[in-house]
Amino acid sequence: MQAQIRIGISGWRYPPWRGPFYPPGLVQSQELRHAAHQFPAIELNGSFYALQRPASYARWAADTPEGFVFTVKAPRFITHVLRLRDARAAVANFFASGLFGLGAKLGPILWQLPPNLAFDAELLDAFLALLPHDTTAAAALAADRDAQRMRGRELLEPERPWRVRHALEVRHDSFCHPDFVALLRRYGVALVVADTGGRWPELGDVTADFMYLRLHGASALYASGYGDAQIDRWAARIRAWAAGGVPADMRTVAPAARRASAPGRTPRNVFCFFDNTEKIHAPANALRLADRLGLGTGLQITR
Repeated sequence: MQAQIRIGISGWRYPPWRGPFYPPGLVQSQELRHAAHQFPAIELNGSFYALQRPASYARWAADTPEGFVFTVKAPRFITHVLRLRDARAAVANFFASGLFGLGAKLGPILWQLPPNLAFDAELLDAFLALLPHDTTAAAALAADRDAQRMRGRELLEPERPWRVRHALEVRHDSFCHPDFVALLRRYGVALVVADTGGRWPELGDVTADFMYLRLHGASALYASGYGDAQIDRWAARIRAWAAGGVPADMRTVAPAARRASAPGRTPRNVFCFFDNTEKIHAPANALRLADRLGLGTGLQITR
């Protein structure tokens, strides 16, 4: 089995990208189509701010080529308002809101916790137990949505059975604990490797059969770019994870998980998204990293 590496961007609607990345005169409605032909995956982040509608998910799926993948950022209402407590109804609403309309283009669900939410093993265990790991379980959960609130804006049946993966991004130092890593491994949820310029924890523990990376900025969140040496460092790390190993220069807080398979490393798929989107850094850095990994598209960014 060969690992699949997807280098992408977080979102796609940013005015500074018009001209340097998007061709002059390209209408906004065509920006996703353009970006999706340069990158094999994009983070959908509008879903973080509000529930989207089935028609939007269907349109996004139609605007992207076969083999493309969206990762979907889960609502901040669940992570930042409810803070994972009593979240079943809200999670059901999220899965009922149209995710199934992405079909085979549905990638991992990203759960980003707020910086002031500390590790609580009991709370996190209960939340992770809620999460479905295939569309059959997700549909069963979606059936428990708030029918009155979701009326006219729901999609409850997936086109066919499909895997549902989850990735968790943490922003509090208390998560730097072996018990946290053990919980993620128990539920097969990926720990997000987040580069935040040293502001929040950056851990490289492997907790699932895929890796999820978010590069928010080498020094300034969302604003700073990555130089050639930094791109080379991340390329080396991605190669190590994809080959089934662990980069020697990444901090971990728990021993490596034992593999039940025969001797030898099992390749891992890797998702890596650039979230330094305030300027033109994200698409430029993503294209450069893809090129370093032999995945380049040949697109040039206009300076």
